[in-house]
Amino acid sequence: MGARHFLELLVDGDVANNRLNWQWVAGTGTGTRPNRVLNPLIQAKRYDPDGAYVRRWVPELAGLPGAKVHEPWKPGGPDPAALGYPEPIVDLADGLARFRQARERGRAQNYT
Repeated sequence: MGARHFLELLVDGDVANNRLNWQWVAGTGTGTRPNRVLNPLIQAKRYDPDGAYVRRWVPELAGLPGAKVHEPWKPGGPDPAALGYPEPIVDLADGLARFRQARERGRAQNYT
């Protein structure tokens, strides 16, 4: 639904260039690096080190200083519930470990 909305608004909208490229950038499409895992925290710290982008689009975090906007759930910060911001659904390290286990199971099945 979101892709259709943007396609209608883009002057040069093209299904292959827009939808598929967005998947490529997000690391969710098919590609030459099928085992790539996108880490949103690394991306945020690399491309939005001061958190300006996050503050613009996530009003619950607008009052947090500096890079704290990238991990508001970490100890020493404000209570995320008091900010109106949810706790993480999946711990990134746990998610990566689960992915690697599933990948290894898949490899083992392909060789049996």
